[in-house]
Amino acid sequence: MEITEHTPLFETKKSRGRLIYRSFATSLFLCICCVWIYRISHIKDAKGKDGKWVWLGMFGAEFWFGFYWVLTQAFRWNLIFRQPFRNRLSQRYEKKLPGVDIFVCTADPDIEPPSMVINTVLSVMAYDYPTENLNVYLSDDAGSQITFYALLEASNFAKHWIPFSRKFKVEPRSPAAYFKSIVSSGYSGDSDHVKELTAIKKLYNEMERRIEDATKFGEVPKEARLKHKGFSQWDSYSSRRDHDTILEILLHKKDPENSKDVDGFLLPTLVYLAREKRPQYFHNFKAGAMNSLLRVSSNISDGKIILNVDCDMYSNNSQSVRDALCFFMDEEKGHKIAYVQFPQNFENVTKNDLYGSGLISISEVEFPGADGCGGPLYVGSGCFHRRESLCGLKFSDQYRNDWNINEDYQFKEASLKELEEESKVLASCTYEENTLWGKEMGLRYGCPVEDVITGLSIQCQGWKSVYYNPPRKAFLGLAPTTLPQTLVQHKRWSEGDLQILLSKYSPAWYGFGRITLALQMGYSIYCLWAPSSFATLYYSIIPSLYLLRGIPLFPKISSPWFIPFAYIIVGEATYSLLEFFFCGGTFQGWWNELRIWLYKRTSSYLFACIDTILKLFGFSDLTFVITTKVTEEEASKRHEKEIMEFGTSSPMLTVLATLALLNLFCFLSVLKNAVLREGGFGICETMVLQVLLCGFLVLINLPIYQALFFRKDNGKLPGSVATKSVLLALCVVTFFSFA
Repeated sequence: MEITEHTPLFETKKSRGRLIYRSFATSLFLCICCVWIYRISHIKDAKGKDGKWVWLGMFGAEFWFGFYWVLTQAFRWNLIFRQPFRNRLSQRYEKKLPGVDIFVCTADPDIEPPSMVINTVLSVMAYDYPTENLNVYLSDDAGSQITFYALLEASNFAKHWIPFSRKFKVEPRSPAAYFKSIVSSGYSGDSDHVKELTAIKKLYNEMERRIEDATKFGEVPKEARLKHKGFSQWDSYSSRRDHDTILEILLHKKDPENSKDVDGFLLPTLVYLAREKRPQYFHNFKAGAMNSLLRVSSNISDGKIILNVDCDMYSNNSQSVRDALCFFMDEEKGHKIAYVQFPQNFENVTKNDLYGSGLISISEVEFPGADGCGGPLYVGSGCFHRRESLCGLKFSDQYRNDWNINEDYQFKEASLKELEEESKVLASCTYEENTLWGKEMGLRYGCPVEDVITGLSIQCQGWKSVYYNPPRKAFLGLAPTTLPQTLVQHKRWSEGDLQILLSKYSPAWYGFGRITLALQMGYSIYCLWAPSSFATLYYSIIPSLYLLRGIPLFPKISSPWFIPFAYIIVGEATYSLLEFFFCGGTFQGWWNELRIWLYKRTSSYLFACIDTILKLFGFSDLTFVITTKVTEEEASKRHEKEIMEFGTSSPMLTVLATLALLNLFCFLSVLKNAVLREGGFGICETMVLQVLLCGFLVLINLPIYQALFFRKDNGKLPGSVATKSVLLALCVVTFFSFA
């Protein structure tokens, strides 16, 4: 019996093939050093009037690429994989499972439709977990009556959906996703199941229609408004940025008449919160909303474990709570763990991942590598937290959490009405004044990627974190479905990460001595996304332009210095392709990933750098951009066919189109000279790497050329972008040719 008591609740396995990879990485690093030596030793051979400066620029770009590559090895050197044992958890703790508070955050009903939000809420309410220990909170930063109405409808539908999910072991437990999977895969089952499925689907369709009608007309039905007292809280509502705290406990065991399902079992607690907003108070975006939820939930349910999910990231695996608890409740190592991060996966990613939105290298390689360095980053969604660590508790070797103490949830004697009024104070806009909230407690403020600095702060307080990527994905969300959306999203991420690098939370000094050097290096990978734009831009422009003058910037094919360049190109390309296959990708997906890698570095990261510099000089304020979750029908069809969607005019698209055309003009000029001039093909000996680089940039930009000149649909590049980019590229090429 004692052996059973101490059997681990999870195991850790190291990745296979580490010795092979480390040998390859070492050889690649030696070649990188050879490239640096070549640049330094051959600077005297640079040709042209600006030759030395151009050569130094090439050295600077290659030094940056090498340095950045070294940083990336931190998360590829020691990959580990976790495996929880839910059966052991059930045998040991089934009667003692802790309370779990689940936070769902939404901010704009126009971008994040209420029907989508309530599907996420219903999916987490239906976890395979004791419902009396489950508490779900929806934070609505828009304070929308429509969202509240949708949640009210969901609370009634949950009385039917949760028993149905439990009875038939439904997966996934988002109604919309489940019904969609039934249609796409076909269904065969016994007559009772078919009958109940038909009934529950009818209830869902009726609910969805009522919510969509209210959304369409922008008005809650009069009968619903009169029926529920919660709508009276909007009497003092002025705007999204000016209203009192709106808090309503929709389901709670203190109201047994309304909080049981059709089978008579207790439903999870369900709470709606729109924290107080005033124009004169900065609200700190999602971090402020999360901190309000932390305080409010501590007064209502006070679960020891907290899960936060974005409103578009529904639960795809009903066992996720139990999986996470295997890590927290392990007797030997669980007390050290502050949070368990699950990967962000997306249901609308195409087969070949047109926009690289799946981030599969991060979820399948880099985060297991981060786990091997001390713990993954906190990425803001799909993460289970220990409440104490999130609220600022520092880890000590003496810390233990006694899970054997049974939580009986003895709430205050106060009525639900009194509980609501007490909790409203905790979500006021003045509550955090002269406190440690946002500094040492809760999510940290001052950065668009508040999740990353919060995770770093927790790790620097001595806690560990764990990454778990289950066979059945735990959460599925919506990825951007157009190129502009993708670029804007990556601009926001890279801008926030760069701000971390320049803030007091920089892993270079904030993490020094508090976390491992490898983890510091790993954090720096993402913090240096934006500065990588300059080296990439240089390499995308200068070698191609110097083809026009016939000036080589790389060694000849007959030179021994050609070997390290060739080894790096072939070796890194082969490795990245094999890594992509290992992650479950396709060859076309790998090619798409390369394209988006180039587009991000030459547009999103560039503008992130510019905006960060402007902020440093006080020319721009901190903003938070929400990626839209709504796509037009025609654009959705093109996305399914993997046709790249441009559609709008923006500076980032102008930059991409200009770079694509510049390389096309340079490549065509080289081909013309090779064909028409005597000995023109000698360029294959002297400038083969430059020609290959320029040719690669032309080939990878084929979707841009199609969008500029051949496509007729609304997803093409606008005429204004085409005109500007053609003129800019021609001017640069003409000037450089005759200067």
